[in-house]
Amino acid sequence: MLVMAQWVVVLFAALLLLVLITLLVMYVVDKRQTKHTIRRNYPVVGRFRYVFEELGEFFRQYFFAMDREEMPFNRAQRSWVYRAAKDADRNIAFGSTRDITKTGTIIFANSSYPPLAEQQVEPEPVEIGPYCKQPYSPKSYFHISGMSYGALSPVAVKALSNGAAYAGCWLNTGEGGLSSHHLDGGCDLVFQIGTAKYGVREPDGSLSERRLKELAAIDQVKMFEVKLSQGAKPGKGGILPGIKVNKEIAEIRGIPEGVDSISPNRHTDIGNNAELLDFIERVRNATGKPVGIKFVMGDPDWIDELLECISARGEASAPDFISLDSADGGTGAAPQPLMDYVGLKISESLPLLVNKLISAGLYGRVRVIVSGKMISPADVAWAIAVGAHFVVSARGFMFSLGCIQAMQCNKNTCPTGITTDNKRLQSGLHPESKAIRVANYHKFLEYGVNIIAHSCGVTDPRQLTRKHARVIKPDGESMSLLERYPWPDTSKAESSSKAEQSKEKAKQGE
Repeated sequence: MLVMAQWVVVLFAALLLLVLITLLVMYVVDKRQTKHTIRRNYPVVGRFRYVFEELGEFFRQYFFAMDREEMPFNRAQRSWVYRAAKDADRNIAFGSTRDITKTGTIIFANSSYPPLAEQQVEPEPVEIGPYCKQPYSPKSYFHISGMSYGALSPVAVKALSNGAAYAGCWLNTGEGGLSSHHLDGGCDLVFQIGTAKYGVREPDGSLSERRLKELAAIDQVKMFEVKLSQGAKPGKGGILPGIKVNKEIAEIRGIPEGVDSISPNRHTDIGNNAELLDFIERVRNATGKPVGIKFVMGDPDWIDELLECISARGEASAPDFISLDSADGGTGAAPQPLMDYVGLKISESLPLLVNKLISAGLYGRVRVIVSGKMISPADVAWAIAVGAHFVVSARGFMFSLGCIQAMQCNKNTCPTGITTDNKRLQSGLHPESKAIRVANYHKFLEYGVNIIAHSCGVTDPRQLTRKHARVIKPDGESMSLLERYPWPDTSKAESSSKAEQSKEKAKQGE
């Protein structure tokens, strides 16, 4: 018995040693690999995430959080982005888990005779800023929305910059100013001017035309976006906790180090539509590049008032683009009452904006960029069909970087290193490999939009219109988006456009 007991102890010790060696090997492997941020930041323990994800597919009926129940993005949405970013199999089996009977659900009307592969064409470039010295003509219709350096870590910005360059899309800087990390990849950039004017401000907080001209001299900076509001917090400026305002960020923004960076709730020098158009003209004259505005729609009557002001001045005074955000947009930090209850959803505001621009004869002159939970091919196809010229996404590209929706963006504890200045957590995010995933996500999202467009019978996604999509009504039946949102009467717009052309010819004659 004693001998047997000794053998049991020896075997147990050997087994324990084997387990410890295995754990040590797994630890070393996890710390050295660069593909999985969670495993790199949380060696060994992080592996359980992937085990649970795999088991979840087989035990889904035993859990309450099903594929499409989680908010703000459900597992089905995130899973598609992850697979696209990794260039993994994006096909599914057995049937869709999406409820197509729910009121408001969008479905697309397939054609009986879709175009053959050889009939499909590449999208043509779309010009922005015809009245500018340096207009911009991007070819892609899907781009990276504004996320500030400071809210995002330097490694995340570097990965996005390089990924955007690979993908051939633009990267919006967000209101935090332009950093060396934005320039790292050589991608096209849209510089966002927030209410605090970070990166283009004088010491007193006013707009610096000198700094505008310096930025415009950088070839990568293609456009300037004046942010009036954003979907997650309309009526409230940007919020960056002081713990994230390090020396570099303070210098870029022109603010004190270690102090909360809280932007005004609006531009102090823009208090009405006339001042807004003056500001746009000032920036456009200083830069020679397209200038647009970003906002989430509140009272639709404001759009009518703005368009009337533009009509009185002439179409050259209009913003070159409008970035329309949705009430369900995201951010790193916002008061919950604003995030939950203020602003219109994009499903209502986009058709309104497009129709108002058409009625005013400005649709096309003013390009429409749309954002707000646009992370899947169907989201983008819907937006283009309604009338958007471009679609931008922030959180979709965050998922492509490895974001797991931990919702720690404002706490400096992001486990994937995307929204933190914690060096240990940042070390898990490998910019070079994540840049590939950013490009993959962009590639396969546009590929998915192409699949929808071709199924609807058009050769180019930009040919999608409201007749190609349908929406589920409360009675469970569907109706065409064209029937739900008819195109407006353009006779007034055509008359206005002809009058504008006559004035222009008269001026040329003088």
